[in-house]
Amino acid sequence: MTQRRIPAVYLRGGTSKGVFFHGRDLPADPAERERVLLRVTGSPDPYGKQIDGMGAATSSTSKVVVITPSARPDCDVDYLFGQVAIDRAAIDWSGNCGNLTSAVGPFAVSEGLVAAPREGTAVVRIWQANIGKRIVAHVPVKGGEVVEEGDFALDGVTFPSAEIRLEFLDPGGGDEGGEGGAPFPTGRVVDTLEVPGVGPIEATLVTAGNPTVFVEAKALGLAGTELQGDVNGDKALLARLESVRAQGAVAMGLAASAAH
Repeated sequence: MTQRRIPAVYLRGGTSKGVFFHGRDLPADPAERERVLLRVTGSPDPYGKQIDGMGAATSSTSKVVVITPSARPDCDVDYLFGQVAIDRAAIDWSGNCGNLTSAVGPFAVSEGLVAAPREGTAVVRIWQANIGKRIVAHVPVKGGEVVEEGDFALDGVTFPSAEIRLEFLDPGGGDEGGEGGAPFPTGRVVDTLEVPGVGPIEATLVTAGNPTVFVEAKALGLAGTELQGDVNGDKALLARLESVRAQGAVAMGLAASAAH
């Protein structure tokens, strides 16, 4: 097989990391593009390690981003996010990653996709293509380059760095069925989801910034005070949560069936 060189940038944004690409450098065919991105991250990996890729074997690090100049007059770049499955050949393009959103502005400035001042703050207008929303990033620059070092501390990140301020414009706006969607996509504040292996669960489905399913902790046998390790170490609980997520995605029109 002939090796292919594809320019890419490995970036951290918030508590996530991902591989960033220019859209022009990836195959135009969606299926071929997906095969390339899966191979870059090392998926699918039945061992769950992504050793032969850049995914790093966690949901916070198995991510890809595609950036293109925007055709919209009110935006500078289009930002497409993909959540790469670790053990399956699948990429979820239905939502945004809020963490990696903070790296889009620095990427756009560093790659010359926007005009930036030599000193001060570069303003990058972003079109989040997955969810159809506008975001504005404020990126510190010095000597015409993105400032990376700083004293901004973030929970979950060991070393401080420069602060990237984000504005999510009208995250819950839009009419149902329109561009961006309504905050309650089903038109109801509370829905009842029929979850296999769990039963009926009342949930609030929201698409304000990112599709989210809100349920009471007690509905899943939890107290609501569990720590991350308690949740991630409970395979039965994770399976229930995945079932709730899948049914919520169907109810919000994001997937044709729970299997998707």
